[in-house]
Amino acid sequence: MIQRDSLTRHLYATDASMYQEVPEGVAFPKTSEDIQQLVRQANTHRFSITARSAGTSLAGQTTGGGVIMDVSRYMTQILEMNEKEQFALVEPGVIRDILNREAGKHQLLFGPDTATTNRCMMGGMIGNNSAGSFSIKYQTTREHVREMEVVLSDGSRATFKPLTPRELEAKKKLDNLEGHIYRSMLKLLERHRELIETSYPHKEIIRRNTGYALDKLLEMQPFRADGRPFNLCELLCGSEGTLAMTVSAKLNLVPKDPHQLLIIPQFKTLEEAMRAAVEIVKYDPAAVELVDHIILDATKGNIEQRKNRFFLDGEPRYILITQFEGQDVAKLHQRAEELRQRLSGLNLGYAYPVVDESDKMKRVWDLRKAGLGLLMGLGEDTRSPSFCEDTAVRVQDLPEYVQEFQQILEKHDTGCVFYAHASVGELHLRPVLDITTPAGLEKMKTIAGEIADLVKKYRGSLSGEHGDGRARAPYIPKVLGEEMMPVLKQVKEIWDPEYIFNPGKIVNPKPMEADLRFSPEYKKPAPETVFSWEKEGSFGEATELCNGAGVCRKLAKSGGTMCPSYMATKEEKDTTRGRANVFRQVFEGDHPDGFASEELREALDLCLSCKACKSECPANVDMAKMKAEFMHGWHEQNGSSLKERFFAEAGKLYPLASITPKLANAITASAPVKWGLEQVFGIDQRRDLPAFAPRSFGSLFKAHQRKGTVQSPEKVVLFVDLFSWYNEPDVAMAAVHTLETMGYEVIISKHKETGRPQLSKGFLKDAQQIVREVLDDFRDYVEAGIPVVGLEPSEILTLRDEFLELCRKDQKELARKLALQSFMFEEFVADHADKLPGSNQKQKVLLHGHCHAKALVGNQPTVEALEAAGYEVEELQTGCCGMAGSFGYEKEHYEVSQDIGELVLFPALREKKEELVCAPGFSCRHQIKDEVSRKAWHPAELIAQRIRGLVD
Repeated sequence: MIQRDSLTRHLYATDASMYQEVPEGVAFPKTSEDIQQLVRQANTHRFSITARSAGTSLAGQTTGGGVIMDVSRYMTQILEMNEKEQFALVEPGVIRDILNREAGKHQLLFGPDTATTNRCMMGGMIGNNSAGSFSIKYQTTREHVREMEVVLSDGSRATFKPLTPRELEAKKKLDNLEGHIYRSMLKLLERHRELIETSYPHKEIIRRNTGYALDKLLEMQPFRADGRPFNLCELLCGSEGTLAMTVSAKLNLVPKDPHQLLIIPQFKTLEEAMRAAVEIVKYDPAAVELVDHIILDATKGNIEQRKNRFFLDGEPRYILITQFEGQDVAKLHQRAEELRQRLSGLNLGYAYPVVDESDKMKRVWDLRKAGLGLLMGLGEDTRSPSFCEDTAVRVQDLPEYVQEFQQILEKHDTGCVFYAHASVGELHLRPVLDITTPAGLEKMKTIAGEIADLVKKYRGSLSGEHGDGRARAPYIPKVLGEEMMPVLKQVKEIWDPEYIFNPGKIVNPKPMEADLRFSPEYKKPAPETVFSWEKEGSFGEATELCNGAGVCRKLAKSGGTMCPSYMATKEEKDTTRGRANVFRQVFEGDHPDGFASEELREALDLCLSCKACKSECPANVDMAKMKAEFMHGWHEQNGSSLKERFFAEAGKLYPLASITPKLANAITASAPVKWGLEQVFGIDQRRDLPAFAPRSFGSLFKAHQRKGTVQSPEKVVLFVDLFSWYNEPDVAMAAVHTLETMGYEVIISKHKETGRPQLSKGFLKDAQQIVREVLDDFRDYVEAGIPVVGLEPSEILTLRDEFLELCRKDQKELARKLALQSFMFEEFVADHADKLPGSNQKQKVLLHGHCHAKALVGNQPTVEALEAAGYEVEELQTGCCGMAGSFGYEKEHYEVSQDIGELVLFPALREKKEELVCAPGFSCRHQIKDEVSRKAWHPAELIAQRIRGLVD
C-alpha cells in the first residue's frame, strides 16, 4: 500500500512552498477503508501521515518526513450532485473546476475561486480553507462545507455536520474518540472563551485563518443563543490535515448570476490603487484583484499570457480587476460607470476599461491566475520565497498597512511584489530575497518577525488562505499571543494525541529555516552540457525554474497541452513539476547522481517533448530541452540502444527505401516484418509505418522545373523535411504551387534535417553537427535576407529554438538572423496573405494544432492563412495527439499514446465527421489516419487546393 521507492519519495519531497523534505513513502488510497488501514498502520509502526491532493500549498503543509497520503490519483469522484437541495457530495481529490463544470449544468457553482482552480482539489481547499478572488461575495471554503466524513487519529470514522442541541448532547455521550472530541472541545471553548475572543483577528476580516478556527466555533450554539448550530466542520476547514483525514465532503452550491462585467481601473502608484480599493468595495463588487507591474511585465515574456494583455492602457504600475455580477446587465454597466466617475473624480487612476464579452473576461482572469506562477518563475535574481505573502487586514486598514509594510522593506533594502485580493484586505506580498546566502536567510527571518508584529498591530490574520504550515506557524505566538499556544496545542492533542497527522504544522513547528529547498547549504548543479543554456543562465538555473505551482497537473478538459502524459496517467512523475523536482534533486549536492540517475530516466520516459511547458508553464520550464540534455549524458555514460539509434537516424535509411518504394512499403507492411521490427526496434505491431510515395519530392520538383518555374526577385527558401520529401511530397509540391502563385521564386534547401529526431532521442552531438552544417550552408540565404519557410513545424521551429543553443560561437549572430528569417509555411502565408488570390467561397475546416507550433508561435497564423484562402476555421481545443514523432510507434508507449489521443482529439473528430481536418504535423496526420480513419490535410494542401479550385 505504501510506495517506498526512491523515485516516488523524491517526487513528493516538495510542494509549491520553499520546503523540501523526502518522505518515508507515499500512499495512494482508493477508499475510506484504505485510509483507515493506513492510519492504523501509522499507530502501530509510529509514522506520521501528511495528506496531500494537488500539492500546490505555499506554506509547506503538504511536505513531511513520514508517509504522504496522495488522494489525487483515485479519490476523485463526485458522489452526488443534488440540484434541488443545492449540494455536491465529493471525494477529496475532486478538482474545483471539474466540480463547477458539473454544477454549472444546473446553473450552480461552488463559490471559492483560487488561482489554481484547474488543478486544486477539494481536500486541499478544505485543509487550507481556501477562498480566492471572489471571497468578498462567497467568503471562504469554510462557509460552504455542510458535512464531512473523516477518519480520526485512531482509525475510526466520524461524520461532522451542524447539530441541534439534542444531537450535540448525544454526541457528547459517545464512548469513543468522536465523543471525547465533542466533550473536550466544548470544555476548552468554554474555559478559554474570553482569551480566544480578545486574541483572534478582527471579525470583519473574512479571510482569517491563523491557528485553529476557535473563534468561529464561539459564534455557534451553545455559546451564542442566536448562533448557528454547532459544527466542527468549521474547525476542520483550515486545520491543514492536522486533526483528521477527509474521506468526503458535502459542499454547498449557490446559484450562478447570469451576467458578469469587468471594469479594470489602472494606476500609476500603489497608494492610488489602495485608496481606490477602499472606494470600490462600496459598490458591491464580486471581486477586486490587485495585479502589480512586476507580474504585468512578466506576462510580456510568457507566450501563453502575452495575448491576454489586450485590456491594458499603456504601462500601468497597478491594476484592480473588478468584477460585477447580477441579473440585469444594464445595471452592471450603470454601476461600472458610477464607479468610473467616482474614481475619476477622486483622481484615482487614469484608465477604466470595461470588458463584458465572456471570452475576453476569461482572458483577463487567466492573466490574473497566472500571476503566482509567473512571479515564482522570474529567476534567482527576483526569487521571492513565500513566507509572509498571505496576511489579511480590514479593507479600511489596507492603505496604512501597505505603507508600513513598504517601510519594513525599505529598511531591509528589498522590494516586493503586490497582488491579489484587495477586496477583502488580503494582498499576497512577496519580498525579493536570496535565501541561498546566510545574509538573505537571516533577512527573511527578521522580516517575517517584523511582519508578524505589524499584523498584530492591525489585529489582522497572518494567514488568509495559504495556511500556517511550516512557514508561518513559528510566528503564530506573535499574532495570537503566547497565551494562545497551549490552547492550540490542546486542540491538537484532543484530536490527535500521538501527533500522527501532519506534525509540525500549526503547533510545535520546526524553525522556519529548516528543510529549505534553497538555502546557504544548497549547491547549484553545474555539469558539463552541450546546450549553452543562455536564456536560463545555466543548466543549474534551469533545474531551479520549477516553482511547484502545479499548472502541469491540469487535465485535458481544462484546455492546453501540458502535460499530455499526466493527463492520461494522473501520476506525479509524468508532470513537468515532478520531472523538474527529480532533475534538481539528482543533480544538486556534492555527489550528484546526475546523468547516471535511473530515477530521472524513468521519470522522463513518458515525456513526449511536446514543448507545451515552454509556454504553458508560468516559469517557462523547457522539459524537452532538459530531457535532451539528460539523455545525451545518459548515452555518454551508458551507451545507446539500437532502437534509439533507429529512430534518430531514419534519415540515413529513407533514401535507400525510396529507391523501390513499392517494395519497401510491402515489406514493412508484412506481418513477419512487423513482428521483427517490434522485436528489434520496439515498433509496435499495431502501427503501420508511414508509406513511401511512388515518387519523391526531388523527382516531382525536377519535373516541375522542366515545365518552367517562377523567376522573381522575391525569393523564398523552402525547407523540405524528410517526411515531406519521401512520404508526402504532395505537401511540398502544394507549398511550391502556393508560393509561386504568390509571386515567389522557390529555392529548395539542400538539407532535409534540422536535428529534431536526434534532439528528441538525446543525440546532441549529432544534432550539433547538423546545426553547424545547416548554418554554414544557409549563410548566403541569411545574408541576402531570403526567408526560409518550412512545412513540418517541429523541424522549422528548431531553427528558431535549439539552433541558438547548439551553434558554434562564431555562428551565433548568423543563428539569430536565421531565427528571425525562419517561418512555418502557414506563418509566411499569413504574413503575406494579400498576395493570395481572393475567394468568397467558405468551407469549414477543423484545425488540430501542432504542439511545437502552439508552444512557440500559437495557432493564430495557421488560422489566418486558412481564412485568407477562403476557409472557415474551427480551432479544436485539443492538446497533444499522442504520436509525438516516434513516441507513439514505440511498443512501451503505444497504449499511453492512444490514451492521450482519446482525451480530446479522437472524440472531437468522431463527433464532427463531415468537416475537413487540418493538421500541420506529420505525426498528427498519421495518428488521425490510424486511429480515426480520417484524412488530415497539411495547410499547404488546403490552400493550394483552394487556389486550384479543387476542394471537394
